[in-house]
Amino acid sequence: MRLSSLLIPGLAFTAAAGLSLVAAGFTVTAVERSTETGVRQTLDRAGHTWAEVTADGLQVLLEGTAPDEATRFSVISLVGGVVDAARIIDGMEVPPAKGLAPPRFSAEILRNDSGISIIGLIPAGSGRAAMVKQLNALAGEGSVADLLETAKYAKPEGWQQALDFAVEALKLLPRAKISVEAGEVSITAISGSEEAKHRLEEQLGRLAPPGLRLAMDIAAPRPVITPFTLRFLLEEGGAQFDACSAESEESRKRILAAARKAGLEGEADCVIGMGVPSPNWARAAELSIASLAELGGGSVTIANADITLVAAEGTASGTFDHVVGELESALPRVFALHAVLPVPESSATAGPPEFTATLSPEGQVQLRGRLSDAALRTVADSYAKARFGSANVHTATRVVADLPPDWPVRVLAGLEALSYLQRGSVTVTPENLELRGMSYRKDALAEIARFLSAKLGEAETYGLDITYEEPPAPKDQPIAPELCEAQLASAQAESKITFEPGSATIAAESAGTMDRIAEVLANCGPVRLEIQGHTDSQGREVMNQNLSQARAQSVLNELRARRVVTSTFAAKGYGESEPIADNGTEEGREANRRIEFKLVRPAEQEEADIEDTGGTAGSAEDAQETTEE
Repeated sequence: MRLSSLLIPGLAFTAAAGLSLVAAGFTVTAVERSTETGVRQTLDRAGHTWAEVTADGLQVLLEGTAPDEATRFSVISLVGGVVDAARIIDGMEVPPAKGLAPPRFSAEILRNDSGISIIGLIPAGSGRAAMVKQLNALAGEGSVADLLETAKYAKPEGWQQALDFAVEALKLLPRAKISVEAGEVSITAISGSEEAKHRLEEQLGRLAPPGLRLAMDIAAPRPVITPFTLRFLLEEGGAQFDACSAESEESRKRILAAARKAGLEGEADCVIGMGVPSPNWARAAELSIASLAELGGGSVTIANADITLVAAEGTASGTFDHVVGELESALPRVFALHAVLPVPESSATAGPPEFTATLSPEGQVQLRGRLSDAALRTVADSYAKARFGSANVHTATRVVADLPPDWPVRVLAGLEALSYLQRGSVTVTPENLELRGMSYRKDALAEIARFLSAKLGEAETYGLDITYEEPPAPKDQPIAPELCEAQLASAQAESKITFEPGSATIAAESAGTMDRIAEVLANCGPVRLEIQGHTDSQGREVMNQNLSQARAQSVLNELRARRVVTSTFAAKGYGESEPIADNGTEEGREANRRIEFKLVRPAEQEEADIEDTGGTAGSAEDAQETTEE
């Protein structure tokens, strides 16, 4: 009895323990399979099919051969996102790394009067000691700075022959920089002359071994040209250069282009050198050659900053004066022009000295002809610019000697007389002053005659041919008031002025309409306008009256904000008293809510004034009679 009571609980406990062990085993197996499945799927999605996964209880073993260390760490990080990183056992392997690629070998050798320096990375076995010994023999013992580094790698193809060539080339170059790479050498050097440059290029080309890429940049100093000279001749037989100097390739191209345009044919060249007197040398040469071509023949010589232009014998004096004046005005500041017109045995073709000034209808003034000295040219130019505007005056005069003593007075008086005209010209000669043109002033002829008599003296002769024309109407004349009213109505027909509901605030979408109305009013001039505000019949009459007045005032304020002159404008509200449509429909009410611009005509103004005084026309007349009494 007692044995059975103890046996039964013990057997039950044992059976329960066995069942628990069996259940625990099944659970562990399920967890391991689940872990393996989850990790395997994650690795497969990432493309790591080479990795093997084994779950042992809570631990996860990763095995396999990773392509590299980076991939191995990537797999560990990826699995760490599925299970706890502490449960991961890394059993993966990485194949040993391949040998490092050889570095890029290069060396740079510099040579000048102070010695030789060599720097760079070269492969071991390049004969460094022998090379340094050769360089010491060239520069002198102790004058070579050896800054080379070596690396134990095989020499790349073409390296040794390039290095050997660089050392041999250095023997020909007292000042140079040589860059060496496998199969390639670049030389930058300076030679004593153009001939020495060509000689070095030939020697180095012959010295270079076959298959070596050789780049050479050898400069030769430009010669110093003194004086910096250009001489160009234009004759019946053609055009030619006796001398041509230029400071650069670009300058040479510009000068030769100007010469060919003037008639130069065949081969021509300009010596490029140092000593140019101005960076505008090419510009001065272009202008001088073009002026010679316009004269039709002669010669031009430029020595530093002095230009001598000699025209061909027989050149018309008027053409000569015009061309020389234009050239003097266009030349850069540093250049000085000396122009020569050969006088033939018969001086009749030379013509009398003359100064002319022309005024175009557009207000442009051109000064041409002869002046007695440079000071008069400056004064005449300044005087004309003061009278006609700095941007409107073009001076193309030239300075000549032996002009009459009163020439400055006659020139300045002619310019002053020309300022009375709208268009015309004045011509000054030693014997006469001729003024021709048109004026908008009816009394211009008398005024000019009085002025010239006072300035020149009554004994002097002058000729006047002045016509009168009615001045044209101003282009910016304001439009008629009636047209202004019609344009305002048209602007609102396209898009009327609207307001916020129940408010005097102009709606934002009406800003464009207000801008167009402001533009119209800017062209209208001083017109008397009444800005009328109207409403529909909804709401109380007094409220509508006040709202219409406020809206009219808002429009007036908006125009003022747009800088429209509103001193002759008035804002008035009419409420619902003047409908233009049926207030019984929404469309009619919308039409009645409006702003109108009305001209205030004289009769309307008089009635408005009477209404403002609270009287009648009769009472006004009575008041006038009472005042007269």
